[in-house]
Amino acid sequence: MQARTAERAGIAPLDAADARRLARWQFAAAPGDGFSLRRLDPAAKPFSGGDKAADKARVEALARELDALQNLLYADRRHKLLVVLQGTDTSGKDGTIRGVFGQTSPLGVRTVAWKAPTETERAHDVLWRIHQQVPGAGEITIFNRSHYEDVLVPRVQGWVTMDQVRQRYAHINDFERMLAETGTRLVKCLLHISKDEQRARLQQRLDDPAKQWKFAPADLEVRRQWDDYQQAYADAIAATSTPWAPWTVVPADSKTHRNLMIALAVKQALLSMDLRFPPGDPALQGLRVT
Repeated sequence: MQARTAERAGIAPLDAADARRLARWQFAAAPGDGFSLRRLDPAAKPFSGGDKAADKARVEALARELDALQNLLYADRRHKLLVVLQGTDTSGKDGTIRGVFGQTSPLGVRTVAWKAPTETERAHDVLWRIHQQVPGAGEITIFNRSHYEDVLVPRVQGWVTMDQVRQRYAHINDFERMLAETGTRLVKCLLHISKDEQRARLQQRLDDPAKQWKFAPADLEVRRQWDDYQQAYADAIAATSTPWAPWTVVPADSKTHRNLMIALAVKQALLSMDLRFPPGDPALQGLRVT
């Protein structure tokens, strides 16, 4: 049913080779305490055909397919999709949203950009504000940063103990399992860039008057904590890679390749949902509009 419905919407099945490549970068079980992001090359391009223009054209074609799949998701109303975009400054969260979801209807897609919690939010548990923003039936919600910020930043800044870090990750695993068991598919993407690439992108922001507003002096302080954050990201993946909410590490030094890989991961998730249009109303059979 799913394949025939997707085909009627003009969606080709995910290529088997692409599925195998995705699996190499996806973690559906804890990779172990020794997991390190250093083993994963941020400059890798496993999905590139070697021609940037062709890769961009493929991203645009996938964006149109995601629009058709989002239409199916919205009509079906049995499922929800939560896309988590996590990564350091300049890793490309905003660019991913524009490049991958720019063709989808705003009726069924919503973006939440997470900032530091307010006083009211800090007065509750760390997932209180998150739960209010998860997708509803038939909806795609994109988290630009996410609930992981409430562990990563406090950990690196020394505001919480390691026991509290482990407790928060246990709560996140339970929370994400609850979402999955009630119809939400989670696509968690860590946008993995190199320190050299971040330096270049920060300098571009400083040099371009149209982008200087994106730069804050605090960005340099966070950059000085690069190794601490890389370790914190690795530990987050090790603690919260689960069958119901796997992590995908996305090599993101190439913006085009980043968009291509995430578009494929989202397509894979939507195709797995057995999406279909609701059955027609028998009372409408033979009805003619005059």
